[in-house]
Amino acid sequence: MKKLLVTGSAGLIGSEVVSHFAKRGWRVIGIDNNMRSDFFGAGGDTTWNAKRLVDQYKSYEHHEIDIRDRQELVRFMRTHRPDAIVHAAAQPSHDLAATRPFDDFDVNALGTMNLLEATRKYSAKIPFVHMSTNKVYGDAPNHLSLIERDTRWDYGDVEFYNGISEGFTIDQSKHSIFGASKVSADVMVQEYGRYFDMPTCCLRGGCLTGPNHSGVELHGFLSYLIKCNFIGKCYTIFGYKGKQVRDNIHSHDVSSFIEYFLENPKSGEVYNLGGGRENSISILEAFNLIESISNKEMIYQYSDQNRSGDHICYISDLTKMKSHYPDWNIKKDLKTTFQEIHDSWKSRLKQ
Repeated sequence: MKKLLVTGSAGLIGSEVVSHFAKRGWRVIGIDNNMRSDFFGAGGDTTWNAKRLVDQYKSYEHHEIDIRDRQELVRFMRTHRPDAIVHAAAQPSHDLAATRPFDDFDVNALGTMNLLEATRKYSAKIPFVHMSTNKVYGDAPNHLSLIERDTRWDYGDVEFYNGISEGFTIDQSKHSIFGASKVSADVMVQEYGRYFDMPTCCLRGGCLTGPNHSGVELHGFLSYLIKCNFIGKCYTIFGYKGKQVRDNIHSHDVSSFIEYFLENPKSGEVYNLGGGRENSISILEAFNLIESISNKEMIYQYSDQNRSGDHICYISDLTKMKSHYPDWNIKKDLKTTFQEIHDSWKSRLKQ
């Protein structure tokens, strides 16, 4: 039986990866110390999800280990000897990173470095998938020619109709402290792939979402928006007239791509992972969609102050992913994703 190590295993992507591979006969080892509750308070707590995984999958075992503990990771790797690694543990918030920069860097950059080196010491032959972020491009996408439409911003240059490709610059832009720490991790994962010839890839995620997300205002765009609608809480739009656009990809489709990569890994590779144009949506458009599902009016307020370094319009160009892995495609559309997140909050908040 193959063994998969998943960091951040109780989070959105980590838990979906656990489920995906456990159902396919893998033994899955999870690392998650619930630091999300430290970052975001009770609303970000993921212990419910860790318990769900332990109860649901006999082939899953959970460990509360801190990826900042370098020596413990080396010991853990040699003890458990995984056949592949999916690194989904992170501090994920722009706003929080600015108030806790050392914690942000220690988790995102040094934690990734610790895991890479522990992996190399154990085996330089096993695939290593790193969940990076589109924030490695900083605010450079905001300097493209943009068009304001009735409900969204869009790219004005036909070259970018399909979105941002992996060749887009990451230099000379404002990343946020979070974005900078993720750049550090992203580049190091590439370097271990190229320098040590390790099978690594960085998945530069757009908005990764799904029903197992513990969305909060500082992180988890769709999950938090849908939760606000469900409980009747006021949602705050931060700038750009609520027309800022994100492409959203369901965690199921993320896990599916990871499986394709593990079956045919490459070294030091980078992929922009998102929903593409078909699964892109603005905040105003998201309000309309969730209202059509819940039959509840969205309560919101507007702040002229946008978040520093925030993207006005970001759509992931999936051309490279599909050319390298032509059998992979997105299976969950926006309406299905919204419905699943809505139903998940309904179930969780009634318990």
